[in-house]
Order: sequence, then structure tokens, then C-alpha cells
Amino acid sequence: MTIIEDTRVLGTLVRNERKRQKVTQVELASLAGVGVRFLRELENGKESCHLGLTLGVLNTLGISINATTRAS
Repeated sequence: MTIIEDTRVLGTLVRNERKRQKVTQVELASLAGVGVRFLRELENGKESCHLGLTLGVLNTLGISINATTRAS
């Protein structure tokens, strides 16, 4: 399990999983329905990446997100 504390950690997670699956940025972008530029920016931790598109990329890679509250 990876704790996502910022966009750089999320980007690194996406990049590592993409490479583990031996998928290129072009291939993943096509599969997820996003542009290669968006995917590159996501992997580089750009803070203003669109959440909906990001969730689509995560879903395509089979990455799930669980949220917890401070009270948990």
C-alpha cells in the first residue's frame, strides 16, 4: 500500500505501475482516453491535473484508491 501525500507520489506510483505492466505512455494514454501530454504531466506530479482523467488512468492501470478520515 502506498500513502499518497502529494501529486509527486501519485505520479511516481502511476509511472512505476505503467512500467511494471510494460506499457508505454502512448499506449496507456490511448487505453485511458487521455492525451500523452496529460499522462506525462500526471507522472511528473503536476498539481493541476484533472481529477476525473486521473481516476480514469488509475482505473485503467488497476490502481484503486481508498480514502480515510482523520477520525478513522
